[in-house]
Amino acid sequence: MIRIIQQRNKCIGCNACVEAAAYRWRISKKDGKCTLVNGVEKRGFYSVIVDDDELDDNLKALKNCPVKIIQIIKL
Repeated sequence: MIRIIQQRNKCIGCNACVEAAAYRWRISKKDGKCTLVNGVEKRGFYSVIVDDDELDDNLKALKNCPVKIIQIIKL
């Protein structure tokens, strides 16, 4: 299992995470920022726990994020 964490308020909406893992990331029509699908917000950070099969795609999202607001923690 892995935990994906996003600091959404610093997102610039570049779409890099959506291109890497479209099943886990979406662009919000309200504010143009990327949203972590099924993410739960706590103190400005969104997080979700997922299976290891999502690791590679989300590592690409983390690497491609120009503002470095994505973290991945192996559980």
